[in-house]
Amino acid sequence: MPEALEEIFDAATGDIALGDLDAAVEKYRRCVEIDPAFFDGWHALGMALMKSGRHAEAVEAGLRAVQLDPQNQLAWSSLSLFHVRNGNIKEAEAAGGKARILSWGGKIKTDD
Repeated sequence: MPEALEEIFDAATGDIALGDLDAAVEKYRRCVEIDPAFFDGWHALGMALMKSGRHAEAVEAGLRAVQLDPQNQLAWSSLSLFHVRNGNIKEAEAAGGKARILSWGGKIKTDD
């Protein structure tokens, strides 16, 4: 990870610790603008958005995270939570099911 990206990400994590969710969201957004393939940035952005009550935006960040790493159980669990908070129960159940498959040692089929 480039040093500037790591510094911004760490600063955003510090903002979360201090309860400044808006500052954290801004910094995590900067991270994914710098590196659109930065899984940790998308996942952290989704979590910060969810904690901020911006559930639809959290879903979008979560979708990007699972696109980047479809075999990541945490990403699917988080996406399920984002969908629940956004009122998308069917989608939440589907994402939760994928997290369970991964927890059992299975794989998620991708179009790659």
